[in-house]
Amino acid sequence: MSMNIKVSLVEDDSEIREIFGDWVTRAKGFELLSHYASGECALAELPRLRPDIVLMDINLPGLNGVECVRRLKPLLAATQFMMVTVYEDADHIFAALSAGASGYLLKRTTREQMLAALLEVRAGGSPMSTNIARMVVASFSQPRSATSSEMEKLSPREQEVLELLARGYLYKEIAETLKISPTTVPTYIRRIYEKLQVHSRSQAVAKVAHWLPR
Repeated sequence: MSMNIKVSLVEDDSEIREIFGDWVTRAKGFELLSHYASGECALAELPRLRPDIVLMDINLPGLNGVECVRRLKPLLAATQFMMVTVYEDADHIFAALSAGASGYLLKRTTREQMLAALLEVRAGGSPMSTNIARMVVASFSQPRSATSSEMEKLSPREQEVLELLARGYLYKEIAETLKISPTTVPTYIRRIYEKLQVHSRSQAVAKVAHWLPR
């Protein structure tokens, strides 16, 4: 039985669809399950195929990517959706995240970055391009901030992990920077989420934004 991570791709640009599809197909541990040029086709087929991860473009003809995710997420609770787009504005970012997307990467991302992000989202993370992560922090103008007592619950190491999360680091990069095992990073992040009572990177970063070094 194959243990490969099954990926579906929704992208109307045939050249980009071919490039991303090739990246996934040639990567060890991944399987390109299906690909679509429209949100309508994805909506019709994906509930039956049940991929592990869907790479979703936003600017699709007809049904856009954000609305497609919004409709698919209730039908595919175990599937992670990662937006891959040219858009860097806050409106698109937060629309995608609120629709149920777990990550948000720019189309200029490299093959290595994309494959690392796929592994991260499969492990329960929320990968974002560095610029996107910074924008997420900046766009929360009035978050419900963490109290000093909540911050005191975080160990020094957990605070270091959280700061790197806020800077958009992938799990692998956090492990390399802090010289810790990559397998321990998700454990730290789970503890951080529990102590702050949040469920995602963006929520955690928003809650502690004013506590982080500028």
